Amino acid sequence: MRIAVITESFLPRVNGVTNSVCRVLEQFAAHGHQALVVAAKPGPEEYAGHEVAAVGGFALPGYRSFVVGLPMARLVRRLREFQPDVVYLASPVSLGWAGATAARRLGIPCVAVFQTDVAGFAKRYGLRGTDKVIWSWLRRIHAQADLTLVPSTATMKLLEEHGIPRLALWRRGVDAERFHPRYRDERLRHEVAPRRETVVGYVGRLAPEKRVDLLAHLSGLPGVRLLVVGDGPAEDRLRTTLPEATFTGFLDGLELSRAYASLDVFVHTGADETFCQSVQEAMASGVPVVAPAAGGPLDLVTPGRTGLLYDPDSVYELRAAVMRLSANRELRSLYGLNSRAEVENRTWSAVGEELMGHLRAVIAGHGSAAVAAAAAGAVSAAEAVEAVEAVEAGHFTAAMAAEATPEPVEAGLITTTAEANAAAGATSGAATSATAEAAAEAAAEAAAGRRLRRRIAGGDTGVRSKISLVPRVSRASKSSKNAKASHTSHTSNPSGAAGSPSAVSAAVPPPPNNLETAA
Repeated sequence: MRIAVITESFLPRVNGVTNSVCRVLEQFAAHGHQALVVAAKPGPEEYAGHEVAAVGGFALPGYRSFVVGLPMARLVRRLREFQPDVVYLASPVSLGWAGATAARRLGIPCVAVFQTDVAGFAKRYGLRGTDKVIWSWLRRIHAQADLTLVPSTATMKLLEEHGIPRLALWRRGVDAERFHPRYRDERLRHEVAPRRETVVGYVGRLAPEKRVDLLAHLSGLPGVRLLVVGDGPAEDRLRTTLPEATFTGFLDGLELSRAYASLDVFVHTGADETFCQSVQEAMASGVPVVAPAAGGPLDLVTPGRTGLLYDPDSVYELRAAVMRLSANRELRSLYGLNSRAEVENRTWSAVGEELMGHLRAVIAGHGSAAVAAAAAGAVSAAEAVEAVEAVEAGHFTAAMAAEATPEPVEAGLITTTAEANAAAGATSGAATSATAEAAAEAAAEAAAGRRLRRRIAGGDTGVRSKISLVPRVSRASKSSKNAKASHTSHTSNPSGAAGSPSAVSAAVPPPPNNLETAA
């Protein structure tokens, strides 16, 4: 199988998206499949024997290690050259949008993997009021995919609520050999807790959306020492906030394995996790977990068996959970054994087999999603013109165009550019006005998304709710407008206590003002 992997983030940047993509590429290689990786530069020339094609990108505001790829015109050309059987979109936002559009226009089956809560991320960085634009943009991307894979039941519910179609559950694997209780390091433990205190630790990115500041509410607990593993834009501020904690910086390989296994309790503080791989790695290391009762951890942690969950808005519950485990060594040992047993069979090999099953099913059933996307307005009448022109130029077949364009092309009613232009502009009749209006709305949504990306790329972190979309028009209102539209052309324009909320909001810093452009 030939698989084009289009990812918003890749090496040398290390984050959840990158780690998952690397494990997936390793599984592709192990099963004899060939992949082409398209990612934001800089990056390696190859990974696990697969070619890596680097494109331009920009760093998210205040977070240099997360670079989002920018759409490039050559993406379509690279896909034509590689001739993939399927396109795999890893956490699609910007480059992923280009990949989804290119796959649809070339008639290639497409699977999207939802991994980053972009709306939640934006809120943590102070971009309030952008939910409508972000979710509209994400719907447009995922509507073009034959299938969207989600990592947890909570994430699936969230996507269903926001109208993302064709969802399937696909969780992450864990390397149970790399993350293992045998790596417990007494020397490291002595450095962190010289008086044999309970070692409570966090492993992950040090960034505002992770709310690592909440660890400050644990620093005064008797008999507890804090270990913080990771780096990120909030590291300097956290070192000031947690002066008694031990900071290791970024760790990898054996050092990371030792850090996990040397903990007595693992604490996660982020409340916007779609999965939370660090929880799973801690469990594989035989460490009980304390995590928010939100997002991915709801599927991973069984309260009273492998760890404890707390209300993400309650510092009191966080402290109580940590105190309960820190004071009871037997309970920690029991939860740790249960945690290891819970995840040790969730290997990447097993998860990779699940993924290959999804990819094969999508390849076999490709076409129905494209029809649904057209019906939902993800394809505009203007795009029908582009598709027909591509057929005339010999770029892809009429059958492919039928899968990538609206019903007139699918039905064989449009065969030339002239006919496509006529369909795109035929708004004088009542039978076509609703279609034109839907196309105009889709175009307005696309324009709003482009404006948002341009403003972010230009360093404007003050995007507010003044960016809005044209509201969806009900069938009834469309019918009433048809009579008025018989001799006009339709257009759409954008319209113009310890658990108190303050305790949690204090952990979120003001939004950054810089935007780094990758070379």
